[in-house]
Amino acid sequence: MKLAISGKGGVGKTTFSAMLCGVLGLQDRRVIAVDADPDANLGSGLGIPADDPITPLAEMSEMITQRTGAADAYGGYFKLNPQVDDIPEKFARHIGSIRLLTLGGVAKGGGGCICPASALLKALLVHLVVGRDDTLIMDMEAGIEHLGRATAQCTDALVVVLDPGPWSLQTAGRVHKLAADIGIGKILAVVNRVTDNTDIAGIESQLGQLGIPLIGQIPFDPDLAMGPFRPSDKGELLPTPAFGRHRENIENILATAAKEMTKPQ
Repeated sequence: MKLAISGKGGVGKTTFSAMLCGVLGLQDRRVIAVDADPDANLGSGLGIPADDPITPLAEMSEMITQRTGAADAYGGYFKLNPQVDDIPEKFARHIGSIRLLTLGGVAKGGGGCICPASALLKALLVHLVVGRDDTLIMDMEAGIEHLGRATAQCTDALVVVLDPGPWSLQTAGRVHKLAADIGIGKILAVVNRVTDNTDIAGIESQLGQLGIPLIGQIPFDPDLAMGPFRPSDKGELLPTPAFGRHRENIENILATAAKEMTKPQ
């Protein structure tokens, strides 16, 4: 299963991504978690301590220069197909059976430009999606800029996380258009922070007009704001009580996603 997780900022997509990874990791599944959001927080969600920061791949100038053959990490002639197959083993942070790769942001100097760092990240994503059998969970930006056609068309589904507010549905519409433009076949939705006053039927109806199935909902739980996993300096996956309350629900969402992915386009 290879899932990309998107959504408007602040809807809880990183927490949801961490819970997906956690459910699979606690089943001893081999999971690669990719933090493709420049505002990288997936490591914190999985319990990486705040005093043990992760250096994003985009900031590893020496490695980028070596892999791409660039004169430096920013310009000149360089390889568009650098070696990336060993990066998950050499540069991932291990949390139980989860390997976390933090991509980082790439500064762009103009429309359509590509630099050695972006070439390496694009090649890595193609390798992760196309060239490996691991389960892959990618925490994306709302704009899904990291997904090019080669990766998008091999991704099993894009899951859009919404909250009950009206702006989330607008974001879902924009993500739906972007995803269709680059060839993502399956787009699914999850509503987060659901309360008794949430009009789930209305949200599902509006999503249906876009052709996006609603595969689950997550009740509002203020304790999840502190993260679904406790910090660990030993590379362990330590669930919080809040995660325990939602674990079965996340398992059901994964099962529903798997069923949706078997349906014809």
